[in-house]
Amino acid sequence: MIVQSNVSLKPYNTFGLDENAGFLAIVDSLEDLDEIYQTGRFRSQKKMILGGGSNVLFTRGFTGVVAKNEIRGLHIQNETEEEVLVSVGAGENWHQFVLWCVERGFGGVENLSLIPGTVGAAPMQNIGAYGVELKEVFHSLEAYEIKSGKNVSFFKEDCKFDYRYSIFKGELRDEFVITKVFFKLSKKPTFNISYGAIKDTLEKMGVGELTLKNVSQAVINIRQSKLPDPIEIGNAGSFFKNPIIEKLHFEALEAQFEDIKVYPIDDETVKVPAGWLIEKAGWKGYKDGEIGVHSEQALVLVNHGNGRGKDIFKLSNEIKKSIQSKFGIELEREVNII
Repeated sequence: MIVQSNVSLKPYNTFGLDENAGFLAIVDSLEDLDEIYQTGRFRSQKKMILGGGSNVLFTRGFTGVVAKNEIRGLHIQNETEEEVLVSVGAGENWHQFVLWCVERGFGGVENLSLIPGTVGAAPMQNIGAYGVELKEVFHSLEAYEIKSGKNVSFFKEDCKFDYRYSIFKGELRDEFVITKVFFKLSKKPTFNISYGAIKDTLEKMGVGELTLKNVSQAVINIRQSKLPDPIEIGNAGSFFKNPIIEKLHFEALEAQFEDIKVYPIDDETVKVPAGWLIEKAGWKGYKDGEIGVHSEQALVLVNHGNGRGKDIFKLSNEIKKSIQSKFGIELEREVNII
């Protein structure tokens, strides 16, 4: 296990925030986790697990140990004519895993192309995009229990998946480290192209027969056109969740804002795009020194270079208050605040 002291976390978070960690440990095995949590010199230190750093906002330094999850491995566990069970190390890059599946004709994750982060972070918040959520292809996972040092299995029902939520963000937060995820994928996939701009993008691409590869590429094209590259401008993608509100509330808003966007959930609730709300409230393209709101996608808060996480957090609070005042809707952050 590689351990460094007093390390800048700037290369390890997509906001590019220059906050320090007391120690940075590169973890690539269960034995490394044991050394950090059970037997080693770091046992009494505060600890934080970090994946790809794409869903975190550092508002300050971290005085303890930041453990960078680099547990690897990608294996076919079992397959039939219809489906395949794949195990993936939590430290694997999510998008590279998606491309691996697409290349082999394993369907189910193609709509989740180009989502930043690691495989281990994906079930924590039940990632989703373009009409697909991780829970639809999830089979189970293995997680290291911090208190006991045991590796525990969790199946779908154990994870309590909901919109951008799992038990690991709720009652079991900071009690487990996800080490491996199992996915059940289809060898005879059906395609979900009804959500968002996928169908229009496929037409622009001149696609005739649908394949996993061109659906994945369509999603990549859409995301690249809408979301800034963290290499070019610091960001964590969507900063807020799309709020779910009651239909009566939506109908009252629709009478006032005819162009309001909506996605039906059930007979009583609908989902409203947070980006539309933020743009309508006048925040799109807002800039205050080194931080701001992206000029093309209002759902994305950005660091233009030397911004501070505490200032981005302050801006997110101002946006939340603005949306509450204008629409009566409480926005919830998708990004984890440290």
